[in-house]
Amino acid sequence: MNSKIFSAAAASLIALFMIGCSATPTKSAETPKAPAAAVAAPTISEEAQKALTQAEADVKAAKSKFALWTTAETALKAAQEAAKAGDSAGVISQAKYVSGQVKQGLAQISYPTTEQK
Repeated sequence: MNSKIFSAAAASLIALFMIGCSATPTKSAETPKAPAAAVAAPTISEEAQKALTQAEADVKAAKSKFALWTTAETALKAAQEAAKAGDSAGVISQAKYVSGQVKQGLAQISYPTTEQK
């Protein structure tokens, strides 16, 4: 009885696999898209680029001291996404927030521990 169930299950899995493989899309005769390098990437201002570079350096320093807050890491990702989108104001805003969070995280290292001894 168990071998019949196993055989039926194996046959079903093989059939599903073959159906999935036969349904793969083929190349269509669409016109080729321009390479990503040929498309001009949005640029940000020099001030925004400096702020982003500083924020990335701040995060690296905080990581090395195990003082990086998740809010700073999330804001850095948001700043990087804003840079990809060409949003200089968004980059500057997020980068300033990152730097502030990193400063607070590094300051927290000097606080007394709450562990019981």
